[in-house]
Amino acid sequence: MASNIHKVFISYHHCPEDEYYRKRFETLFVEDNEIIINKSVQIGDIDPNLKTETIRQKIRDEYLRDSSVTIVLIGKNTWQRKHVDWEISSSIRDTTLNPRSGLLGIFLPTFPLTIDINGQPDINKYTIPPRLFDNFECGYAKLYRWSESHYNVQNWIHKAFLDRHEKIPDNSRELFANNRTAEGWQ
Repeated sequence: MASNIHKVFISYHHCPEDEYYRKRFETLFVEDNEIIINKSVQIGDIDPNLKTETIRQKIRDEYLRDSSVTIVLIGKNTWQRKHVDWEISSSIRDTTLNPRSGLLGIFLPTFPLTIDINGQPDINKYTIPPRLFDNFECGYAKLYRWSESHYNVQNWIHKAFLDRHEKIPDNSRELFANNRTAEGWQ
């Protein structure tokens, strides 16, 4: 399984509930099982007072450049975050300096996921980060429910890694200029 270890960037909403699961994810899959190499921005790594374009460039050039898969941890308000949108956008661009990454989303236990009459997840698409949803719709990204199984998570990551050159992502949406507030995007 060592050949299936990938450099992963974790994108998430920096709020207490989602931060807990980001730490749990890193403990399970970086520290305990060593199935990924973490290339994520940690709290305090980037000065939030920098200009917007400088922050975008630092994320793209110092963190995403060296990763091959981006995982979006989807909590109830993740869709509202401009940094999550920028990270997804930068991840799926394919340039000489920053090759395209695979992309997947994992619904956190805090996400309001309901089950339909057939026992399938019933998801309000307007509460998923819009750029992630676009890429789910076009088949570039996959969405999964939270799992603590290193076998499942490693397979999801490896599939995203393999698919990054087999499918074409959708990066046509305008970048978020600011964080958003509402019940969902339209």
